[in-house]
Amino acid sequence: MNQTFRSLRHRDYRLWAAGSIVSNTGTWMQRVAQDWLVIQVLTDGSGTAAGITTGLQFGPILLLAPVAGTIADRFPQRRTLMATQAAMGFLGLVMAALVLSGRAELWHVYVLAALLGCASAIDGPVRQTFVSQLVPREDLPNAIGLNSASFNSARLLGPALAGVLIAWIGTGPVFLLNALSFAAPLVVLHLMRPAHPVPRVRPAVGTGGMREGLAYVRARPELMAVFVLVGVVGTFGLNFQLTSALMTSVEFRTGSAGFGLAGTALAVGSLAGALVAARRERPRHRLLIGAATAFGVLSSVAALMPTYVLYLVVLPFTGLASLTLLTAANATVQLSTEPRMRGRVMAIYMSLVQGGTVVGGPFVGWVGTRFGPQWSILVGSIPSVLVAVLVGVYLLRRARVRVGWSLRTSPHLRIVPLARDERDSAAA
Repeated sequence: MNQTFRSLRHRDYRLWAAGSIVSNTGTWMQRVAQDWLVIQVLTDGSGTAAGITTGLQFGPILLLAPVAGTIADRFPQRRTLMATQAAMGFLGLVMAALVLSGRAELWHVYVLAALLGCASAIDGPVRQTFVSQLVPREDLPNAIGLNSASFNSARLLGPALAGVLIAWIGTGPVFLLNALSFAAPLVVLHLMRPAHPVPRVRPAVGTGGMREGLAYVRARPELMAVFVLVGVVGTFGLNFQLTSALMTSVEFRTGSAGFGLAGTALAVGSLAGALVAARRERPRHRLLIGAATAFGVLSSVAALMPTYVLYLVVLPFTGLASLTLLTAANATVQLSTEPRMRGRVMAIYMSLVQGGTVVGGPFVGWVGTRFGPQWSILVGSIPSVLVAVLVGVYLLRRARVRVGWSLRTSPHLRIVPLARDERDSAAA
């Protein structure tokens, strides 16, 4: 099988990929419908309201990270995923019923977004670490890349389909289709029997387990540097649904189909980045720094485009850079973490990547409403470039100090082969 798709030779991963693309398509459809409902139906183009909705949906990832990480390491992951997927499907049904009955109000969206965020907060770390049970360790970077490819394939289809359906029959049926899409992962999870189970550990309950995870991360400076990088980019830069909604509806004044097309254009580049990542054996630090820098620069260029067409032209390259950064960071964190700690470490990682929108979402929405849609993008792209440069300098200095120390302390002038992890760090 082609190296890009080698994880598909494993039965359980094939099932996982099939169920994921169905539910991910529904999820992207709901995200578009939710933003459009808030901005165009329930308010008069309020970026602040859309930012609050985004913050409420991702806020629980921060608040529940201690519990989510402990659950991921402590309880059977397949059963946990079945529970979270069922909960998210039920919430989708409630939202669909409110919209279809004409009773939906802004506070309904706020409440359901927060509840959906709670289910997603538990689901995320479990979902990320569950992949390691479906493939052997040597195929894990490939599986992570293919997961991103699946997510972004759905991102290609979901926004475009949602835009057409919203224009044709409204947002209610879109919410309903998302709710029904959760049947696919539930069936798939029922059929699975993971071939590479990770022994369950008994971490301390609640914050005690997360304190152990935080101590684990603090003891690894390179891992801390990755977390700082993705934390800044995730908080201020990765607000695509909000910024695209503002750019297309306020700046360029396109309809819902134009909003969906912008999401699809972004996903074209993201999908390309995911497929390239699937071929990569192991990411290096210089790839993370380069991708973060490219993302910041390309986002700034997109913000300054004078026409909708030129804006669409830049979006695929922005998506390529953002997805390269995220897949490389995800693989770096998982491969650098012991299996017994992986759930808690990934909970911290996801709270930074997604939970940062609790602050970033409302802030970016307010900036877009107060100063214009272009600034909703620039307020994230500029810090992304700055932190990429600072983290890059830090990692380079650590690598030079390590090499210099090795030369000074070596008793003989001879070349000693380095372990693989040491080669990767030095090369970074």
